[in-house]
Amino acid sequence: MKQTIKLSLIAASVLALTACNQKAEAEQKPAEVKLETELQQQAYGIGASVGNFLQKDLADKKEIGVELDQELLMRGFKDALAGEAKLDEAKIREVLTALDTTVRAKQAEKAEALAKESKEKGIQYLADNAKKEGVTVTESGLQYEVISAGEGKKPVATDVVKVHYKGTLIDGTEFDSSYSRNEPATFGLQQVIKGWTEGLQLMNEGAKFKFTIPSELAYGERDLGKIPANSTLVFEVELLEIQQEKQAAAAE
Repeated sequence: MKQTIKLSLIAASVLALTACNQKAEAEQKPAEVKLETELQQQAYGIGASVGNFLQKDLADKKEIGVELDQELLMRGFKDALAGEAKLDEAKIREVLTALDTTVRAKQAEKAEALAKESKEKGIQYLADNAKKEGVTVTESGLQYEVISAGEGKKPVATDVVKVHYKGTLIDGTEFDSSYSRNEPATFGLQQVIKGWTEGLQLMNEGAKFKFTIPSELAYGERDLGKIPANSTLVFEVELLEIQQEKQAAAAE
């Protein structure tokens, strides 16, 4: 909380300085910025760092419906600089703590709304996708298409497999890809999401499938940043190799 208060005060200071600079620029030609010495670069770096924080912080607040009065922010800065702040330190802590509480509540509301929207879009996408030719729907709700059939063995739930894959949201946004990293992934089938554990057991070595995975077989209500809560996920997966037997042999 102390960090939030500190950053909020810094933000107010930067706003005030920005306003003063803008006024000065309107009256005279801006002074040339000199970044010749290390101290000059350090001073500028501090300002740029705070400016970057401020830009994002105010934009984030505005996006969730918390728009701060910039004139009052600047007035607070100038009053405090002159030793004439109209709120004492205790009151400042109180109001900034209240601001933090409001922001958190707004963020929670937005996350809940996005999760609901994601769930509804996923249900519709699954319904439409299930009607496409070549799509099979399992009892659990997993949907898959055979892009190319393999000729090797099928893994079981206790196996370790080596795969190439690409994962996207239903709008096509890519959130992960072993192809992009140019490095296949190796993992146990009991270590991944339910949709993968089930789906890979349908594949033969050498096969490539497309999986459309309902949120309850993926990450459910968890918000993972790139993967919003309640997301239906689409994967193209290529089963390169079953490695369990090699690992067992090595252990012997």
